[in-house]
Amino acid sequence: MKLYKRENYLKKIRGFYHDTELIKVISGVRRCGKSCLMQTIADELKESGISSENIFYINLDKRGYKNIKNAEQLEKLIDEICVSKRIKYLFIDEIQNVTGFEEVINSFRENEDFSIFITGSNSYLLSGELVTKLTGRYLEFEIYPLTFDEYLGMKEFLGKQVDSDVNIEFEKYIKEGGFPKSLQIESLEDKRTYTQGIIEEIMKKDIKNRMKIRNISVFETVQKYIFNNFGATTSLNNIIEDLHKKGINIKRETLNRYIQILIDSKILLKCERFDLKSRKSISGEQKYYLADLSFYFSTNTDNRINYGPVLENIVYIYSRAKGYSVSVGRIGKLECDFILRNNEQQYFYVQVAMTILSSIETENREYKPLEQIKDNYPKYIMTRNDLIQNRNGIIHVNIAPFMKNNSQF
Repeated sequence: MKLYKRENYLKKIRGFYHDTELIKVISGVRRCGKSCLMQTIADELKESGISSENIFYINLDKRGYKNIKNAEQLEKLIDEICVSKRIKYLFIDEIQNVTGFEEVINSFRENEDFSIFITGSNSYLLSGELVTKLTGRYLEFEIYPLTFDEYLGMKEFLGKQVDSDVNIEFEKYIKEGGFPKSLQIESLEDKRTYTQGIIEEIMKKDIKNRMKIRNISVFETVQKYIFNNFGATTSLNNIIEDLHKKGINIKRETLNRYIQILIDSKILLKCERFDLKSRKSISGEQKYYLADLSFYFSTNTDNRINYGPVLENIVYIYSRAKGYSVSVGRIGKLECDFILRNNEQQYFYVQVAMTILSSIETENREYKPLEQIKDNYPKYIMTRNDLIQNRNGIIHVNIAPFMKNNSQF
């Protein structure tokens, strides 16, 4: 079956296809497309002339491999199927299902005949033994659900109708989310049922089976609170106070652990604050964003769109997917929605707003933080669908066409 090529990620990995020293770790929330990405890599290897006899794919979530649960079983399986004398390309999907997989992967990595790719759906994959044994010996490539440009590209790939009005498609993207499988589901109701299933799968496989949570109902209350307040600047103290008003008493340590579990399971992403004057991170307050907006809409009956946090979430995920590190910026008493930094240590400043045309006060509020920044790095105002204007060299773009064109900052 031909697969949609997620070029944004493939171009980051291609240079390491034949590397036998570095393990290629592909991580991301469940159902975001990791397996298909690995299959695409295998297909590209075949297209480049690598024989299928040298390519081995093991999906530990699939029938035939589900009984592989420990290191000895995994090692025996690899020995049995990987018999080629040339360089072997080994793909293992959902490797965290195997207890003690680290020793096995490390032993085969030390065999120069193997180029190894593995996937996992949570951060536990890169904790403990794997990090200890493979320091400097692996590269992580984090994958996200479809960004808006990928959403449009995959719709065309699947032969789905794409509206000529990019803003109509953008509204669909907001409501449907970016899980690839969701594009093959017709009704919005069924798409949200599918996302609910993803949440249940994460709860069962990545949280309940792995973490010792004494009070599941309180954990789920914390999860719902974070989901409902994504994109809001908050702190542990603020969350504790809000939950206390709802009759939920929770210790700071417990709350911090619950939030970290959501982050480790890749449902949630933490965006820390950064002080532009000192060039240091600020502890205490931060923002949390969802790996996909469908997590919010599938768990809430209220379908009204609060465009402020929604647009921020979309810009945040798009920026992370393009390889930028992202922080919330503080400039004195003002706040810049995002500070982006690329691998060349260049900065980009971004304000995100539903509109800047509703009043002069709104316009000034969005422009002022950027105008306070005195360096010469690019500064952006990103809006939903405004007439483009220019002010003090700040770049104004509308989000949908910017992303449709796969634009870089």
